[in-house]
Amino acid sequence: MADQDFDLDIDDLKRRMDGAMTALRHEFSTLRTGRASATMVEPIMVDAYGQLTPINQVGTVNVPEPRMVTINIWDKSIVSKAEKAIRESGLGINPVIDGTIIRLPIPELNEERRRELTKVAASYAESARVAIRNVRRDGMDQLKKMKAEGMSEDDHKIWSDEVQSLTDREIAAIDKALEAKQEEIMQV
Repeated sequence: MADQDFDLDIDDLKRRMDGAMTALRHEFSTLRTGRASATMVEPIMVDAYGQLTPINQVGTVNVPEPRMVTINIWDKSIVSKAEKAIRESGLGINPVIDGTIIRLPIPELNEERRRELTKVAASYAESARVAIRNVRRDGMDQLKKMKAEGMSEDDHKIWSDEVQSLTDREIAAIDKALEAKQEEIMQV
């Protein structure tokens, strides 16, 4: 029997795991920490011209001060719809309208809200961990197939250890990011 060259695409697994980490960072950026951030309004969809449109596509989002987000709506007829979308978004912010500019004063977070946000951050991190584990499982399944096709026991062990090592590094990065985000949220 000829020796086959078995090669697991570790770069693909790493890319997929990095994608889970990128998604986690994006989800963390949408969490309110008591400081203004343009990303906190990204998920808001406005009913503009008969379809739901992201708020940053109907106006310019700015952060002029640490506790203020402004949205300069380009079309006057959409201002009230944008205000309604912000009120219904669950951000807990009361928009103030000044012509075509919507001001979002960011109130100080109370202790109870901070604790809720740390739980939300933890659930986001757990979702990312699950995504990482799913990628690991895919890699291990590929290795099982390769072993069935004749991969040596030693090669299987080496590749399994590599996949596990990659998984452990990514999970540790998620834990570190979660810890930093929770610290940021609890900071008064």
